Order: sequence, then structure tokens, then C-alpha cells
Amino acid sequence: MSLIQSAAAYLPKFTVDVARLGIWLALLTVIFVPMERWFALRPARLARRELAHNLFFYFLNSLMPALLLGLLMSIFAVVAQYLVPSVVPAAMNTLPLATKLVLALLIGELGFYWGHRLSHQIPALWHFHAVHHSAEHLYFLVNTRAHPVDMVVTRLFGLMPLYLIGLAGPTAGGSATPAVVVLIGTVWGFFIHANLRLRLGPLEWLVATPAFHHWHHSRRDHINHNYSSMLPFLDRLFGTHYLPGTWPAEYGLAEVPLRRERRDEARNGT
Repeated sequence: MSLIQSAAAYLPKFTVDVARLGIWLALLTVIFVPMERWFALRPARLARRELAHNLFFYFLNSLMPALLLGLLMSIFAVVAQYLVPSVVPAAMNTLPLATKLVLALLIGELGFYWGHRLSHQIPALWHFHAVHHSAEHLYFLVNTRAHPVDMVVTRLFGLMPLYLIGLAGPTAGGSATPAVVVLIGTVWGFFIHANLRLRLGPLEWLVATPAFHHWHHSRRDHINHNYSSMLPFLDRLFGTHYLPGTWPAEYGLAEVPLRRERRDEARNGT
């Protein structure tokens, strides 16, 4: 098949993917734009250039990382079959679907937590992750404002454990489980980045909220806190939780968080 024929064969699928993303964007806009006007933490009007910038990242990061992850996960699934004793995925396969999904969400969130945290602590990863923290105004589309490499790295950390223990891959009946984990995490990501002053009271002990994640995007002092995307108990478990009754004064980048973390450790004598 010639290059032109290959491109022509791929074009319909690409067109469908772009159309699907356009529908999702319309749905997200219908949900979040009114909410961010009625319950805005900080009323703001984005410049057209900034909006175009974030729309570009929305489509780019909804298409490119998925292609790379599909290839990498296929390779990893084959490798996992040789590394992991068959009894492990066999045991997971006997679990009810609801139990497998809950377990996958918990394990995936743990992987996402460490992938996110290491993206702050390792300079080579921070180089890519800093793109996400460059936003000086938070609203729902900042969720996908990221370098594709950063998106791939954090999702790999979340999905690889699922393949290792048999919650995803051929022995788990296909890719439904990782797809659900990514879908739920992505939808929740739009919520926690939204420009909303809403607080959820006692529920904030159970689930991540805009208040929780906004502190992670603060320009100073707390960028090395609140790494969880959905379950803040992981930050409590690993000592990175921070949620006062106030909101950050400003967002964006001030200094490399790795240096700040080392400075804080030096102050604490650790």
C-alpha cells in the first residue's frame, strides 16, 4: 500500500476522532462555562491567544498520547505475561466487574500519584511537566494544557500496574478497564482545574476538589503538595497534603519545585 493510500485509509478514523473530541468539548463547555460564571473563584476574561493555545493542547493531548500509549501498552502487556506468574491475572479475572473497576481506580490513582510526584522531583521530567504549571489562570481547559510527553509519562505510571497484576490486557478481557480509569481521571481533571469557588465540606476528605488542586498550582510554597488527581488520602499517607480554608493568591511558575523541596528538607533536617 502506498503512502497516499495509507493516509487515505487513516483519514476517516482521524476525522471521527476529531469530531468526537469536538462533541466532548461542546459538552464540557456547556457544563463548565456557566458554572465558572456563576460560581467563579476569580472572574476573568481569557485572551483569545490564551484560549487558542489551550484548545490546541486539548486536541493534541487527546490524540497523540492515546496513540503512543496504545503502542506502549500493547508491548507492556506482552512483556507482563512473561514477568508475572499466571496465577495473579487468573485470580484477578475471577473478581466481579465492579470490584475490578474499584481496585483498578485505586491502583491507577496510586500510580498516577507517583508519576505526578516524580515529574516534580526529576528535572528531566519537570522540563515537560512545567508546561502544565505555566498557566497563570485556572479554568477547566487547563486540565489538558500539558506537554504530550508529560501526559504519556503520568498515564504510564497509572496504567502499567494494571497490566502487571492482570487488571488490564488480554487476560483481563481487553482494554475496558484502563479506558474507564483514564476516562474517569480525565473527567475529574477538568473539574479540579475549574475556576470554581465551590467547597464540598466533609467530602473533601474523600475526593479531590478545585480547592485541593488549586493549591498544587500555586505560584509559591505549595506546588509540591496535593499530587493526587482524585483521592487525597494518598497525599495524607505520603505527607504531601495541604488544604487550608483559603485559596492561593496567584498561580504559575516561580522556581523549580525540586530545588524548593530540597530546601524545605534542609530546613527540616531531613
